Amino acid sequence: MNNVTRIALIGFGEVGTILATDLKKQDPSLDIVAFDKQTGAGFLCERAHLAGIRLEASLQDAVKGSQIIFSAVTAAESLNVARDVARHITAYQTFLDLNSVSPNTKRSAMDAIEQASGAYIDVAVMAPYPPARLKTPLLLGGTHAHAVSQWLNGQGFSSQVHSNVVGEASAIKMCRSVMIKGLEALTAECLTAARQYGIEQEVVASLHASFPSLGWDGAFPHYLISRIAEHGKRRAEEMREVVKTLEDVGVAGDMSRGTVLCQQGLVDALAVKGIRYGDLQPFDWTQMVDLLHRR
Repeated sequence: MNNVTRIALIGFGEVGTILATDLKKQDPSLDIVAFDKQTGAGFLCERAHLAGIRLEASLQDAVKGSQIIFSAVTAAESLNVARDVARHITAYQTFLDLNSVSPNTKRSAMDAIEQASGAYIDVAVMAPYPPARLKTPLLLGGTHAHAVSQWLNGQGFSSQVHSNVVGEASAIKMCRSVMIKGLEALTAECLTAARQYGIEQEVVASLHASFPSLGWDGAFPHYLISRIAEHGKRRAEEMREVVKTLEDVGVAGDMSRGTVLCQQGLVDALAVKGIRYGDLQPFDWTQMVDLLHRR
């Protein structure tokens, strides 16, 4: 891992942009390329220009010659991307799967990559990329995880190896998401109803009295609900993978299925009203609820 000169980013959304920008700042000599299904769109070209990298016209062009390949796409596209990359990957290329999917989905992706002689690394992203950016904690799994972790940390990342077994790191992430994204959904449902009854201040005060360390009387509820408003579609896809994770070991996943409905339902409701996340800045959950329920 000492001779990395070219890096490919598959998926050039929020995570891909942060990786490209920060890696290029860390080492301007790196040749960094990206491919996204919307390659060619004006906003992506501008984003690539600002990051100091270039967009490739095809997935094959992005993969060719890249020693490190980051996959940062939606959960729904994760396995398809791994299989598509496997058509072009060769030995001495390493595929880092950053996507939030079930352990079995990661193992299927690993099978595709390794059958094509590539190296596969299971990467569990354990917190939102902003604000920590490259310092966002990562858990790694896979046969080559230790070598990859050393390289990542040398580039400014904050990674640690969980095990050499693909799927275990992602299991930690998925089980954590039951709680984290479930709390987001519960907060949105609870406070939306409270606002409609005009008793949201009393409910928030009661939550704060029970759990004062969380900051219910401050920014905490705004943050939780903003995550759905901004990324609800992506988070709902991840929660569908959480349900798979649970069912694969005989756990019903009833609460997580409800989280899917809540996360997806909120972004669908915003779309029906023509409300964009950018329209809600600075974000205030009460403003959002009032706009959604305005008659």
